Amino acid sequence: MQRAMRLLETVAGHEYGAPAKQLAREAGLALPTTYHLLRTLVHEGYLRRDKGLFFLGEAAERLSSSGAQQKRRSTVVDTLTRWREMIGVPVYYAVYREGEIDVVCASDAPGHAGAPEWADFRETGHAHAVGQCLLSQLDEEARRDHLDRHPVRPVTPYTVRDEHSLLRRLERTRRGELVIERQEYALGTVCAAIPITVGSAAATMAISVPVHQDDRLLPAAQRLQAEMDRMVGTLTLSISI
Repeated sequence: MQRAMRLLETVAGHEYGAPAKQLAREAGLALPTTYHLLRTLVHEGYLRRDKGLFFLGEAAERLSSSGAQQKRRSTVVDTLTRWREMIGVPVYYAVYREGEIDVVCASDAPGHAGAPEWADFRETGHAHAVGQCLLSQLDEEARRDHLDRHPVRPVTPYTVRDEHSLLRRLERTRRGELVIERQEYALGTVCAAIPITVGSAAATMAISVPVHQDDRLLPAAQRLQAEMDRMVGTLTLSISI
């Protein structure tokens, strides 16, 4: 296994391919061993051979892509954990992807779990700050398409009552403005979401606190927004995870 990985790493260092003898020399492997490993790796799709030269195959490229994705996700998780420890409230990161709301990751604060997902987040975007923030970043056509698939319905006694009222609220939300929601999705919980827009991608970072700590919500959201402004490059990269 180690020899195969060493050989893959050696091939990866040659953008325009390399012959078996050169790969054996650079990887420090015996030539018969190299030929055996190359045949196996080509058969499994990790390498491909063209005119006597070896290149990375589709399977290796998928591994590379998956590894990069995991690294980006780990960066987001670490960032959320640091912000949660700094601010002392649960922090959430969500994106709008392929027509659906996707809460990528969340970091709960000690002694204060985040809002429980007691109703499907994708179907209740009209009710929570995360969904409202993402919907406010969409164009009118995409927004109406989402609401056609996930109609406005009561989730708590405080939920926006109908689609017309929701659309009016979203239209009044200015670009880059905080979205605040109080007990519309979960009784006893208030939330704030900060929009992140990069090109056509819509994303948000959000926080929640118990309703009896409502006075903490806005200061915590403003502090998070300031931290986000200092890390805009990291957030931009991470939207693709």
